[in-house]
Amino acid sequence: MNPQFEQILKRYEELMAELANPDVYGNQSLYVSVVKEQSELEPIVTQIRLVAELQDELDELQMMYDESDHSDAEMRQLLREERQAVELKYEKADEKLKLLLIPGDPNDDKNVYMEIRSGAGGEEAALFAQELYRMYESYADICGYQTEVVDISETELGGLKEIVFMISGRGAYSRLKYEMGVHRVQRVPVTESGGRIHTSTCTVAVMPEIDDVDIEINPADLQIDTYRASGAGGQHVNKTSSAIRITHLPTGLVVTCQDQRSQHKNKDRAMSVLRSRLYEMEQEKQDQAISAERRAQVGTGDRSERIRTYNYHQSRVTDHRINLTLYKLEDILAGELDLLVEPLIEFDRAAQLGTGYNGDE
Repeated sequence: MNPQFEQILKRYEELMAELANPDVYGNQSLYVSVVKEQSELEPIVTQIRLVAELQDELDELQMMYDESDHSDAEMRQLLREERQAVELKYEKADEKLKLLLIPGDPNDDKNVYMEIRSGAGGEEAALFAQELYRMYESYADICGYQTEVVDISETELGGLKEIVFMISGRGAYSRLKYEMGVHRVQRVPVTESGGRIHTSTCTVAVMPEIDDVDIEINPADLQIDTYRASGAGGQHVNKTSSAIRITHLPTGLVVTCQDQRSQHKNKDRAMSVLRSRLYEMEQEKQDQAISAERRAQVGTGDRSERIRTYNYHQSRVTDHRINLTLYKLEDILAGELDLLVEPLIEFDRAAQLGTGYNGDE
């Protein structure tokens, strides 16, 4: 057996023994740590054992075939067919095991902050930004996630110059991280009297929510200002200086939050967004050092990369990273984003395995 597999099986047995130890059971923090590691290893161990069983079955069938009577053509044919069927099971099980062994993104289970900014196209881009926000809000509802607006800047026609919002729920970042980049829309704007198709863009940023322990911020590096909130929110937010603006002096990053009812809550939320943005900046520095091949794969975090086109005239959505075109624009805008997310996840896994992506599978 592969030495790596033997090591995993050995560690799993050690964890199972620890769980049966009264001393471990009586130590809450240690017990939680052991249970977490054991539950993470369990699907891998199950798959290792399945692959080993199938390999033993293949070896036994091969031995039976080698020892069979050459004159018994029917029996040899049956053994060949049975071996081919087991080989297919083995290949699928082995592929699944390889996927399980891919190191997970440590941020995958975290909540996510998303920012949508209107780009080229003026008011039409702002209206499209509003539709993108509704798409993500609907997707969050379908997934059982919660959506919370942090900051918003609207236009007179109901579009969005910019919106910052959080989507919270286990695995939110793992599914939404592929949305970062430039989203392009092709359609006839409501303000267009000649019926001409225009192209507009919006930029989407996606950042995992970062804990205090992940990013240290020196209070001396912060300039914190309060002001009266504007826009929607009722009389309360407009009469009190509850909105918060935090400037991180070393980087020049500015974060605002005005959606919460109290100044304290706005400050906490703004600090959370700031930590996520600082983390994103650090990740971008690391990304610049990686190979061109890896940067070409899904999830590079490049905000300037055009990732998707929404063509209203043809009811078409095209994801340019995986050359996937779907004529299901209405479904996707209504929140059926998994039509794109699942193929993107498959592509990313195939890239990490070094295998090709086949969208037809």
